[in-house]
Amino acid sequence: MSDTRIRLLQDEDWGELVTLEERTYAASGLSEGETALRSRHRASPSTCFVLEHAGGFGGYLLALSYPLFRCPDLSLAEEGEVQGSNLHLHDLVIAERARGRGLAHRMHQHLEEAGRAASYQTLSLVAVHGSQALWTALGYRARPHIGLPTSYGAEAVYMARPLEIAVPSRLSAPLPKPKPG
Repeated sequence: MSDTRIRLLQDEDWGELVTLEERTYAASGLSEGETALRSRHRASPSTCFVLEHAGGFGGYLLALSYPLFRCPDLSLAEEGEVQGSNLHLHDLVIAERARGRGLAHRMHQHLEEAGRAASYQTLSLVAVHGSQALWTALGYRARPHIGLPTSYGAEAVYMARPLEIAVPSRLSAPLPKPKPG
């Protein structure tokens, strides 16, 4: 795939990113808007990426440090950077024209590498649009007891996994228990 490249998100990418995000989530009420999206990037610019594919914008991935067993509220902008050992995969969208080529998996692998390089210990996400099976196949475990902001809708599921997973036999490695509160 020499016509495909993953790179850090840059200022000139915002127009296409916001358009793709709105196209993907507006109908389901999950679109965040540019202000909230930019705040996620400001919180962790080194873990937000763009996929260039076939000479154009092929998708994006936004991830940020966030406490394990918590997640950003889609209706609110981030107020600042959060330090911690968990890297939250907030959003991963592949443009329609680039789907079906394994590019989401490739972007996820890129995030894993960046997370390991930055010494994160866990990855988390909120599965929406029925994507729980995809994330389960990548080693994430559903945490249905974790309450989510209402902005995600009733079908969303919090999921997490250890980052150091390298072999299938470790897919069920335990995560720390959530703290009451």
